[in-house]
Amino acid sequence: MRRLIFGMNVSLDGYIAAPGGDLGWSVPSDELFQWWSDRVSATDLALYGRKLWDTMSSHWPTADQQPGATPAQIEYARRWRAMPKVVFSSTAIAVDGNTRLVTGDAVTEIARLKAGDGGPMDIGGATLAAAAMRAGLIDEYVLATAPVLVGGGTPFFTVLDSWVDLSLVETRTFSGGIVLTRYETRR
Repeated sequence: MRRLIFGMNVSLDGYIAAPGGDLGWSVPSDELFQWWSDRVSATDLALYGRKLWDTMSSHWPTADQQPGATPAQIEYARRWRAMPKVVFSSTAIAVDGNTRLVTGDAVTEIARLKAGDGGPMDIGGATLAAAAMRAGLIDEYVLATAPVLVGGGTPFFTVLDSWVDLSLVETRTFSGGIVLTRYETRR
């Protein structure tokens, strides 16, 4: 059975985007960017909601060809393109490259993917992750907590019907005061 991991940069008050979708506060240091890049390299399959897909697919397919791209950005872009991806959307969108579109029930498809063979899956996008969280499908939570309060926006965690017990498996501090924590779901 595959593991499903939800990880994002998050503000200290628990948001992955400030009001209006502002992500300016979450630009990672070079060290944290490399950590996220290494995660992409270790991910067997990435699951995206439409909004996050729109953001990622508008930049990373050609990011390594942009003037001034750093070696780390070039490496991330190559890793991201190579990683198989599934986009979940109820609206018609086009996907290309190493990506497949799912328009049906996301929870059913995520459960099917988890039950299969393969390496870890990452899930991204607040709405998609919230559905997986409520269904009890997430095995690990990764929070790169930035020392900023944004006061509102898109929350990392959704409203749940019952508690989810977690075990801390890693803490690490990055430059700029960002604290990375990894938690596994206790079942």
